[in-house]
Amino acid sequence: MTKNDAKKIINWKYEPPYDFYNMDDNEESLQELLQYNGIFAGEELIGFYCVGSFAQVPIGRDKGSYPETEGLVDLGFGMKPELTGQGFGYTFVSFIIAEIQQKDCLSKIRLTVAEFNKRAITLYEKVGFVTQTSFLANDISFLVMIKKLN
Repeated sequence: MTKNDAKKIINWKYEPPYDFYNMDDNEESLQELLQYNGIFAGEELIGFYCVGSFAQVPIGRDKGSYPETEGLVDLGFGMKPELTGQGFGYTFVSFIIAEIQQKDCLSKIRLTVAEFNKRAITLYEKVGFVTQTSFLANDISFLVMIKKLN
């Protein structure tokens, strides 16, 4: 991810209720995005993904932490707003999973999604994720989903 790519992503704006995923235009967001991988269709930046702790939603000190699982990686990603809701999700998520599998020998991938995001949850279930648990963070309910890999 280049600085220019990160700035483009910071300026992406999702329509309500998905505006929950809009990023703040600040140095912290920029620095975090620089740790991510860009996804391109030709020259066009169409999305991004991250793995590890960057992909986890902060639960809060008093609420514990994600259940640890051997051979597992946390996944976070986003698609360019203009491309969401148009049937590209399955191919997009499958591409990211294939990229991760090429880099790491894993048995499971875990992701976290806001419970209100039924569109995304339906997609993740089609890709093979199942809900493991849920939690509240900042008064928002999140689902933690896992996909077992072959």
